Amino acid sequence: MSEESARKDLPGRLLRLLSLLQSRREWSGAELAERLGVTGRTVRRDVERLRALDYPVEGTTGTAGGYRLMSGRNVPPLLLDDDEAVAVAVGLMTGAGGSVAGIEESSMRALAKLERVLPARLRPRLAALGGVTVAVPRRDAPRVDPGVLAALASCCRDRVVVSFGYRSRVEEVSVRRVEPHSLVTMAGRWYLVAYDPGREGWRTFRVDRIEGPSGTHRRFEARELPAEDAAGFLTRSFARASYRYSARVRVALSAERVRAGCSGRFWVRWRMSGRRGVWCG
Repeated sequence: MSEESARKDLPGRLLRLLSLLQSRREWSGAELAERLGVTGRTVRRDVERLRALDYPVEGTTGTAGGYRLMSGRNVPPLLLDDDEAVAVAVGLMTGAGGSVAGIEESSMRALAKLERVLPARLRPRLAALGGVTVAVPRRDAPRVDPGVLAALASCCRDRVVVSFGYRSRVEEVSVRRVEPHSLVTMAGRWYLVAYDPGREGWRTFRVDRIEGPSGTHRRFEARELPAEDAAGFLTRSFARASYRYSARVRVALSAERVRAGCSGRFWVRWRMSGRRGVWCG
């Protein structure tokens, strides 16, 4: 690419560079140069331009050097594609009725800002989703700190070992150090699914019982979850757990009829005609 062409393409190239930096934890200079179709020298100059616009891009030197977008004192503009923008808007709509403490008013303020800059082509999609999307909060659901959720989500995304204090059902606090996999919300509660090397097994943690999560500098290779997905693992772990009260009921109905007719927060196990199942109301 000639110097003149590079200058003409500069605004669009900076936006593409910013989008790449936001999509992954770290990029090497060579990878960015290949993606953008420019030289390594141009990448370094573009990174300096982003820094001048208050984007905190950190660079490391050497053969393993690269660039990453760090957190800064101010929140710079973010680049979202169409699906991401609609997903964020819908999340903000339902956030006001969720179980995250203190998020109601801030969700509405953020949604108002997003709607003002949303492209016209996306407004029909948002209006359609907004018309059929309603969040009904559970009155008995514990409130969680959004800062705790954000810290855990960051460690899940970056595959960074996280340590925290954990309060058990009997109010005993222990220090845990785990490899976080996913955050799952179920029945108004937030759960962290993680692998605990100290206990050599997968565990689930109630987020409202997690205190002071802190990411370490230790990265880990993702382990294979012993389930199809995190939600399935959580459901299965609930089914195998022990509870204060349990009951066995034999009903002359199909599993589907039992599941459709039950309500409330309890577990139902059924065994009929060789069919077994577990359901959480």
